[in-house]
Amino acid sequence: MNLRTTLPKSLTPYFQAELEDYAIAYKAGDLVKAWTHLERAHIIGQRYPFAHTFVHWKMLQFGFRTKSGKEVIGQIPRLLVGGVKSFVGRVPVGNPGGANVPPMKSFPIEKDIQAIFVKAGIETA
Repeated sequence: MNLRTTLPKSLTPYFQAELEDYAIAYKAGDLVKAWTHLERAHIIGQRYPFAHTFVHWKMLQFGFRTKSGKEVIGQIPRLLVGGVKSFVGRVPVGNPGGANVPPMKSFPIEKDIQAIFVKAGIETA
């Protein structure tokens, strides 16, 4: 059972950078780039209940702001159970977290994100 609830200090700067880059891209009107940063933050934080839930909250807000009914409806169950799945260690590794992908499907982790985990001393498998 995974009892880690908060993001390790070694991952926090990378997680925060993705959220900051999301906000910058969103404010600039680059919604594709903004969404990509949310997905990256999701992959980095998905094993940790608070970070995982927070990213789904941001994705839900994004869905409302962009008037995407599909994203809003898709994020509600993810928001409700994502953190629980993290707490018990049952997350699909590499899943980007959007409503456009199956919620329990694993995906390959991009090389630059794998490098982040290596630098932070975190295993990805």
